[in-house]
Amino acid sequence: MAVRQKQVLMEGHFDAKILAVAAAILALGTVAFFGLLRTPETARISGISHIHGIAVDRRDPSRLYLATHDAVYLTSRDGTAEQVSAERNDYVGFTAHPTEAAVFYASGHPPSGGNTGVIVSLNGARTWIKTADGANGRVDFHAISVSPVDPNVIYGLYRDIQVSRDGGKTWEVTGSAPPGTVDIAASAVDAHTLYAATRNGLMVSRSGGRGWNSAGPTGQPVTLVEIAPDGSIYTFVVRRGLLKGSPGAFVWEPIMQEFGNHVFLHLSIDPRAPNRMFAVTRQSKLLASTDGGKSWSDLKVVRGR
Repeated sequence: MAVRQKQVLMEGHFDAKILAVAAAILALGTVAFFGLLRTPETARISGISHIHGIAVDRRDPSRLYLATHDAVYLTSRDGTAEQVSAERNDYVGFTAHPTEAAVFYASGHPPSGGNTGVIVSLNGARTWIKTADGANGRVDFHAISVSPVDPNVIYGLYRDIQVSRDGGKTWEVTGSAPPGTVDIAASAVDAHTLYAATRNGLMVSRSGGRGWNSAGPTGQPVTLVEIAPDGSIYTFVVRRGLLKGSPGAFVWEPIMQEFGNHVFLHLSIDPRAPNRMFAVTRQSKLLASTDGGKSWSDLKVVRGR
């Protein structure tokens, strides 16, 4: 491993999700594994450092929020992305409130180091306030999911599964995350149901993270799980592509299998038009679909002045 890569790993500047995914697909070979180990300096979209999360702007669906290693950006119709966050934090676990257009949750790291704990923005990601440290010390949630059924219920992934039932003010550990968990998503039909994307498949908990069962597909690395407004479950499985499932029967429909070397790490669905989707790959490439994920095209975004 190169000296720079070792330094980045030791300093904790890597996205934990990329590391977990990299370890999960080590069987793909040494070249593929080290291809995932990209520093924020090399994983860029035209001047924007590594993307940790995306969200469609509910007030203007033509625009996207991009939470990155050093700021939150908002894209414009002309293909530029302007910084909207006043602070240049590392924003991880970035997620939108299911109904309030201006409200976002995140965690991460300030430029000075350490963990931010749980932070919330009430004005479109411009300014952020800390709502809590999290359970048992200040957390660094690399995945946060707000329940669409009850937005006061918020789940966070920080080694274990933590939950808040008062909108992020107080937190408790509900149980262990499945081994190799890289993403979580709260169900759109039951506030106690939580999904976990793991290195060994998709898991489901009916008890808010206290116990887990397989939701299929199994035995293969799953790099994300996202819930559509109608309750449908989207997941990306290495070597199988993007799949869509129902919340009850867990019958999985292949949406698209030909992605080349792309592995999706983040997915955002337009709540007003669910066929509009946006994805970020492990190389920080931004893709867009207008047909429910059946076909994808590059979305060119450059950092504005």
